[in-house]
Amino acid sequence: MIWIILIVIAVIVFWMIGIYNSMVRLRNTRQNAFADIDVQLRQRHDLVPQLVETVKGYATHERELLLKITQARTAAMGATTIDEKIKTETALSAALQGLKVSVEAYPDLKANQNFLRLQDELSDIENKLAAARRYFNAATTEYNTGIETFPANLIAGNFGFQRETLFDLGQERATLEESPKISFN
Repeated sequence: MIWIILIVIAVIVFWMIGIYNSMVRLRNTRQNAFADIDVQLRQRHDLVPQLVETVKGYATHERELLLKITQARTAAMGATTIDEKIKTETALSAALQGLKVSVEAYPDLKANQNFLRLQDELSDIENKLAAARRYFNAATTEYNTGIETFPANLIAGNFGFQRETLFDLGQERATLEESPKISFN
């Protein structure tokens, strides 16, 4: 009889260890996915000053927009947590979108080889960043599902596993998906 009780206790302990290890694996996958985003963000942060300097020569009256981009980049580089990075990178994306719209008013700038090269590099980085965000969001969703489903949710709360946020553009999504409004006033 005692052996049966010990076997049942051992099975329960190993089952709990398996669930815990699964949650750790999901959390680490999510963190690794964000590390991929960090690589793309670093490249974007390095490219933004070059882009701003190139545009500055042409768009002298767009100083406010260029200042906003620079401030957004500085804030993004200073973010330390994943949630801070998501918030500041969303602001930087919106500022860069504003730059794309503003550039339409400068035909000479659009033909400048330096600008075209930087714009192509930024476009490439943004595409890679979008792919990395999709992977991060998939890993985050899998993690959140893993810790919220029964019976893992019984263990998750006791070991400090909590729901994590997705890298979503949120309210900025409408702005970024909206077609630019061009006016000739």
